[in-house]
Amino acid sequence: MNTVKPVPKSPLIGSPVLAGILFAILWLAAGALLLSLLLHLGNMRENNLPAYSMGVHGLSALAGGIVSGKRSGRKGWYFGGLLGFVYSLIILIIGFLAADAGLSLRSLTLLTVALFAGAVGGMIGVNLKK
Repeated sequence: MNTVKPVPKSPLIGSPVLAGILFAILWLAAGALLLSLLLHLGNMRENNLPAYSMGVHGLSALAGGIVSGKRSGRKGWYFGGLLGFVYSLIILIIGFLAADAGLSLRSLTLLTVALFAGAVGGMIGVNLKK
């Protein structure tokens, strides 16, 4: 009698970069909520907010890079770095359209932080056990 081999189920989101972007946006939302609660309920000052928000962007790109690297299974630095680049472009476009923010040194810092955090996250994600 022939046995039927189970077919592995493909993930809902096929692209590793797209899956990483979605996870990065979820982490960004959670980080923004945490920062707003700390600002409202804690003794955090508004002038410290840019540094903390850059940290949230870095952690979001790192988490997205981990997901992207794990989904790709290869070239973690490439997929993670690509995720960081696309993530920072999305954030910059939203900032330009919503708040009329132009390009500045802060934009370059965001691009650099997201690119490196995404690449490191991709390298971590590739080496995680499935």
